[in-house]
Amino acid sequence: MGLMDRIRGEFIDIIEWTDDGRDTIVWRFPRHGNEIKMGARLVVRESQVAVFVNEGRLADVYQPGTYSLTTQNMPVLSTLKGWKHGFESPFKAEVYFVTTRQFTDFKWGTQNPVILRDADFGMVRVRAFGTFAAKVVDAAALLRELVGTDPQFRTEEVGEHLRQLIVSKLGSALGSSGVPLLDLAARQDGIGQQLAQALTLELSSTGIAIPRFYIENISVPPEIEAAIDTRSRMTITGNLDDYAKLQAADAAFGDGALAAVAREDLADAAAIVAASPAGRSGHIYDLVGTPITAGQVADRLGVSHRAIGLGEYRRRLLDATPGLLAFQPPMLASIATGIRHGFLDGTAPDLTDLLGRPARDPLVTAVAAASATRPGASA
Repeated sequence: MGLMDRIRGEFIDIIEWTDDGRDTIVWRFPRHGNEIKMGARLVVRESQVAVFVNEGRLADVYQPGTYSLTTQNMPVLSTLKGWKHGFESPFKAEVYFVTTRQFTDFKWGTQNPVILRDADFGMVRVRAFGTFAAKVVDAAALLRELVGTDPQFRTEEVGEHLRQLIVSKLGSALGSSGVPLLDLAARQDGIGQQLAQALTLELSSTGIAIPRFYIENISVPPEIEAAIDTRSRMTITGNLDDYAKLQAADAAFGDGALAAVAREDLADAAAIVAASPAGRSGHIYDLVGTPITAGQVADRLGVSHRAIGLGEYRRRLLDATPGLLAFQPPMLASIATGIRHGFLDGTAPDLTDLLGRPARDPLVTAVAAASATRPGASA
């Protein structure tokens, strides 16, 4: 305490606070043991509330304005101290100024991922970050629940508590929103409003509200990003001509070829042998056709061919291809391995010799099969 503070005298005749910072939520008026003069002037500026505390008990709360302190406008404090009407003696009390403007510089983020259940992608780990604003709406509750006797309560003292609460509410808010993962970016504002309401309700006992909550970014694991990119490419082509087309373009066969045969030709060959088995007993037929590549199928479909690794192909079979039987993913992965490394491109004349005619074009059959499996294709 400086010399001028002592010279002021024993009694305080003006109580006010000029906030010169941007991070102070509560400031206790420095009484220095002096008594407050009855009739002293209390100045409460806009975006402030003043709270009187008597021996640890909350007393009167003053909204913005200028007050002459008398027993008439200090009803709670007068009751606590047992003052009679017209009491004129100086008194002791703690005075706290509480800032009621919005504090807009809070940041939040998920240190660890939040697990979200999505209808399209299943269980997904997401991370998010953003900003939010906090505001005191009940000064008495704030003093009672968080501040206590702290002479200068700053944003940093409550910031971590708010961030932990946000992370605990984020998962349930995203899950209960019913918004698909693909639409989260477009619905961030709505989800932010929902979170602001939930947090305000949770913090109501502390006198703090969250008027604004912003989600600036939601990120997902790389494999989910890859799946989203796949769907985006479909949209950009403008011809959702289908997911099946895109899948045909994304093939695990590399530049390898498959000596493919149409099912109808295999059925015809089997019927010929069954109808006239004489002379064919013990004969081995190598029923293979004309080698075709995934690139040729992609060209016919009008899309580019993009080779994917065998590991990615296995993952798609296991995670993104519903309806497969247990033996099918390893079988299909084995076939892809054989094609990729050139083990299934050998050809022979046995099929055409047996049929007595040219075999059906396997490329036409492959393109037709790929087109028939696209979403929206008629049965």
